[in-house]
Amino acid sequence: MGDASVNCHCILYTMKRVRCPKCENYITFDETRYTAGQSLVFQCPDCGKEFAIRMGVSKLRDRQKDENPDEQADELGCGSIVVIENMFHYKQVIPLHMGDNVIGRYQKGNPANCTFETVDPSVDLNHCTVTVNRDKQGQFKYTLKDNNSNTGTFVDNIELTPRERRIISDGTLFTIGATSIILRCTEDEK
Repeated sequence: MGDASVNCHCILYTMKRVRCPKCENYITFDETRYTAGQSLVFQCPDCGKEFAIRMGVSKLRDRQKDENPDEQADELGCGSIVVIENMFHYKQVIPLHMGDNVIGRYQKGNPANCTFETVDPSVDLNHCTVTVNRDKQGQFKYTLKDNNSNTGTFVDNIELTPRERRIISDGTLFTIGATSIILRCTEDEK
């Protein structure tokens, strides 16, 4: 047998998914081929339903203050959480404060004090809490708990049990719904 070489030309597209309103099947298309304001008509390959959408500009992207926020930002001196960008939202850095930081989806009137902008339906308004306090040596201590959310809070792909309080440290990755978050501690705690 001779040497076989395979030429692979990879082209990256910005793919978008729409859901059929009748059977909930997903249809994927390349959104870069269309302009804002353009109407598109789809026919579901599963059920035959025809439906239309209008291409628009992301409202969340328009509200983003910084295209590349500083993950090490520590405005209040207690560290921060970094919400990793995904299909539901852009990357966001949210400062933490001493005491309970109730993390959840931003909605006007939501009493949670550590919210982020997302359209992820699997993130509750009051999903989990990171408590920041000091131990006996005066060092910052970060504790994570789930707030009886609908989809749970996971650390290293293991769900926190009800009433569980998990000590977390700089770089800990935790997941709420389809959203991944990284804890960034203060500089003196690293």
